[in-house]
Amino acid sequence: MSSFPTAQPAPTEGSAGVAPEPRVPAVVPSASEMFLDRDHSILAFNERVFDWACRPDVPLLERLRYLCIVSSNLDEFFEVRAAPHITAAQSGDHEGACTVATCEALMAKAQNLVERQYALYNDALVPAFAAKGIRIVSHGERTAEQRRWVQEYFQREVQPLLIPVGLDPAHPFPLVANKSLNFIVRLKGSDAFGRNNEIAIVRVPRVLPRVIRMPDRVVAKGSMYVMLSSVIRAHLADLFTGREVTEFSQFRVTRHSDLAVDEEDVRNLRTALRKGLQQRHFGQAVRLEVSSSCSPFLADFLQSQFGLPSGALFHVHGPVNLVRLSQLVDLVNDPALLFPPWRGAWPVQLQQSVPILAQLRERDVLIHQPFERFDAVLAFLREAVHDPDVLVIKQTIYRTGSDSELMELLREAVRRGKEVMAVVELKARFDEEANINWAEALESIGAQVVYGVVGLKTHAKMLLVTRREGRQLRRYGHLSTGNYNPRTARLYTDLSMLTANPDITADMDGVFNHLASQNRPPRLHQLLLAPFHLHKRMIEKIERVGQAAAAGQGGRIVAKMNALTDEALMRALVRAGQQGARIDLIVRGACMLPAQVPGLTDNIRVRSIIGRFLEHTRVFYFAAGTHEELYLSSADWMNRNMMRRVELAWPVTEPVLRQRIIDECLVAYLYDDRDAWTQSPDGSYVRAPRHTEGDGAQAALMGRYGHEQFPPTAVQRKARRAPAGEGQ
Repeated sequence: MSSFPTAQPAPTEGSAGVAPEPRVPAVVPSASEMFLDRDHSILAFNERVFDWACRPDVPLLERLRYLCIVSSNLDEFFEVRAAPHITAAQSGDHEGACTVATCEALMAKAQNLVERQYALYNDALVPAFAAKGIRIVSHGERTAEQRRWVQEYFQREVQPLLIPVGLDPAHPFPLVANKSLNFIVRLKGSDAFGRNNEIAIVRVPRVLPRVIRMPDRVVAKGSMYVMLSSVIRAHLADLFTGREVTEFSQFRVTRHSDLAVDEEDVRNLRTALRKGLQQRHFGQAVRLEVSSSCSPFLADFLQSQFGLPSGALFHVHGPVNLVRLSQLVDLVNDPALLFPPWRGAWPVQLQQSVPILAQLRERDVLIHQPFERFDAVLAFLREAVHDPDVLVIKQTIYRTGSDSELMELLREAVRRGKEVMAVVELKARFDEEANINWAEALESIGAQVVYGVVGLKTHAKMLLVTRREGRQLRRYGHLSTGNYNPRTARLYTDLSMLTANPDITADMDGVFNHLASQNRPPRLHQLLLAPFHLHKRMIEKIERVGQAAAAGQGGRIVAKMNALTDEALMRALVRAGQQGARIDLIVRGACMLPAQVPGLTDNIRVRSIIGRFLEHTRVFYFAAGTHEELYLSSADWMNRNMMRRVELAWPVTEPVLRQRIIDECLVAYLYDDRDAWTQSPDGSYVRAPRHTEGDGAQAALMGRYGHEQFPPTAVQRKARRAPAGEGQ
C-alpha cells in the first residue's frame, strides 16, 4: 500500500482537530441550493491570482505581471461567460439561470476587482517603480525636451497610422473591434464643409507598441517610459486642424468571442472556422471601458452605441487595458526585479547518453514539468523522427503555439518518409488560427490530418510511435496532463508519462484509429475515454470509496484538478463524504462544491494553490479499504470535459512512480501553508496562514529538482518522511 496520509490536513484556526460524524440531511438540496455559482467562482479564482500582485515579497516586475494576468483572465471571462447575463439584463429577464439580478451581481463583483487593480497600480506599483528609477511619465510631468521628443515620435511613428473618423450620416459609428483601443473626441466648431458634427473616433493601431522607452539623452536619471495612449492624447488636436477638442476619452469594448460553428451543417470545418475567426472581433458587446475622466456625455453616447447596461460600463483610473503593461516587464527586464530564472532539471529517470526508446523498454518514465524539462518529450520525438526503424508517428494537437519545434519535427518525419497522423483540434479556444495553419502545413506535405470528432473537442494529449524491431512492431507512447507547447511547459505544472507498456500503447493506438475512422470506440484495457467511459468510471470509483467507508473499511479520495463543476461528480462526492469517506480536493480555479457545510460536506475539504507556476496537473487518488488506485488525466471534472470532449485518464500502477506522484502532487500540496487557499462553506477562500514565509509545494519541488537554487524546505522533508496511515 502506498504511503499516503489518510487523515485530514491540519485544521484551520477555529476548527476542531477531529472530523465530525457525517450527518445526512433529511432533504437533499437542489443543485441551486447545494452548489456554488460557477461565474462567481471564476472571479474568486482571479481574486486569488490578484493577491500575488499585492504581495510585497514578490519581485516588482512579477507583481506587475500578475496584475496583467488578472486583466487578461477578466478579458477572457467577459469574452466567454458574460453574454448570457448581458442579454438577460438587456431583455429585462427576471427568471431563469441568467437574469437582471445575476448580471448586476456579476458586474458589481467585477467592478470591485477592477477598482482594486487600478488602486494597486496607482498607489503601490507606480511609486515602487519610481523608487527603482523606473517611471511612466504623463504629458504634464514631461520636461520641454521630453515633450519635443514625444512630439517628434508622434509625427514620425504614430500620426501616419491614425485615421480620425468624424461621425455624420455618411460616416455612422464605426464597427469597433474586440478589445481594440480607441479615442472618442468631442469637437467644437464646424468642419471644412460647414457641418457641426461634434463626435469623432480615432482607432489606435494594434501594430504600435503600447509602452515606449524614451532615449537616455532626454532622461536625467533612471529610465522613463510613455504610454502610446498618452502620446496620442497629447496630440489629439493635431488630428483636427481648425477644430477645438473640448473633451475626449479612451475607450475599449469587449465582445463575446466564443466561436459557435454548427459542425453538422458545414461541409468544411476548417473553412467555416476561418470565416468565424473573421467575425469573432465583432461579436456581441459585453463590456465597455472608458477613462475615469470620461464625461457623462461621452460615456452615455458610447453606452447607447453598444446597448450595454450601466453595470457593464467600467471607468478605469489609468491605462485602458492593463494587459498591455506586460510590455514594460520585457522593456525593463531587470533580473533583480524578477523571479530567479528557473530551468528545470533533466528528468531524473532518463540518462542523456542512452537512447530514450531503449530506456522505455526497461521502465516507464515520469516527467514532472516544469520542475523537469519538457525538452525530454521533444528529445523523444526527435529520436523517433531520426530513427530509420520508426514507421509511424501519431499525435494529438490541441495548443502547441504558432512557433513550435514539435510541429517542425512532425514535418521532418513526413519528409523522412514516415507515416504521420496528426489529430488537430481546430476549435481550441483562441488557438484556432494557429492550429488551422499547422493543419494546412502538415497536409500540404503529405501528413494525414484528422480534425477530430464532429461535435466534440479532442483534448486528450498523446503521442504514439511505432517501431519495427526484428520481426515485430513495438509501440512507444507519451501521455500528458498538459499541452504539447514548449512555452507553456515552462510555466505550467503538468505530468508526462513515457511508456512502452503494451496494454497502454495498444489502447492509445485504438483511440487514434477511433478518432480517424469514427467507428465505435475500441475495447480499452487501461485507458478511460471520454465521452464514453470516463465520467461513469470516476463516479463508480467515488461510490466504491463511499461504500468502503460506510462499511468501516476506510475511504479516502484526494483529487487535484483545475476546475470542479460537474453536478453528477459533485453529488457523488457529497454522498461519499456523508458515508464517512475523507475527501480532499485541490482545485486551482472554479469549484462549485462548497466544503465543510454542516450536515452536507463535513468530510470534504477544498483548497486552491496559486503559485509562481500555473497549476495544471490532474491527479485522482482513490482508496477503498486497502484497494488503491491512482489516475492521471487530461480532463477536469467538468461536464464539458466528460461529455463534450475526447479526454483520457490512465492508471499509474508502478509502485515507485505512483508514490512519487502522491508525494509530489498530493501530499506536498496538502502540507502547503504558503500558496494554499482554503475554501469556506460560503465559497469564499482564506489565505494560507504563512503566505510570506511558509513552505510552498512549488518551492519544495524547485528545491528537489534544482538544489543549487532552492534548498529543501520543511514541506519537502515532511512529504519524504510521511509514513503510511499518517498525515496532517
